[in-house]
Amino acid sequence: MKNLLLLLFILFLSFKTFAQQTDQEGIKQTINTLFDAMRKGDSTLLRSTFDKHIVFQSINDNKAGAPILVNENPDGFLKSVGTPHKEIYDERIVFNSIKIDGPLASVWAPYKFYVGEKFSHCGVDVFQLLKNKDGWKIIYIVDTRRKDNCI
Repeated sequence: MKNLLLLLFILFLSFKTFAQQTDQEGIKQTINTLFDAMRKGDSTLLRSTFDKHIVFQSINDNKAGAPILVNENPDGFLKSVGTPHKEIYDERIVFNSIKIDGPLASVWAPYKFYVGEKFSHCGVDVFQLLKNKDGWKIIYIVDTRRKDNCI
C-alpha cells in the first residue's frame, strides 16, 4: 500500500510538471506569435494573440524626468503594425520569468526593439495572459522604454 501511494504521488508530481511545461510553451507561442506578426506587419495575426479586453500601458518619463504611467490604445498599435511600412518592426525578447497560477500567467521579458536593422530602444515587457477555451491570450501589456542600459 505504501508503494502504491508513493507511486501515485510521483505520478501526480510528474503530471503537474508536464502540465506546467505545456502551459509555458503555449504562453511562449502566444507571445512569439505577437512578435512574428509585428515583423510581418500582420495586424490580423497580431489581434489573434489578444483578449478582446486587452489593456496597454507604458512607463515613460515626463518632462521633469519622473516616471509616469501612460495608457495606450491597442487599436492604434494594431493600425501601426498593419499599415504598410518600409522597415520591419523587430522586437527581440528574452523570456526571463514565467509564473502560472491556473488560467493566469505573468511574463517578464527584457527586450531590444529595432526598426529594420537600426536599434530604437530597449526595456522590459510585462505580459499578463489568460488561458481560455482558445488557449493563452494576452490581457495586459506594460513596458518600459529607454535608449541605453539595456538588460
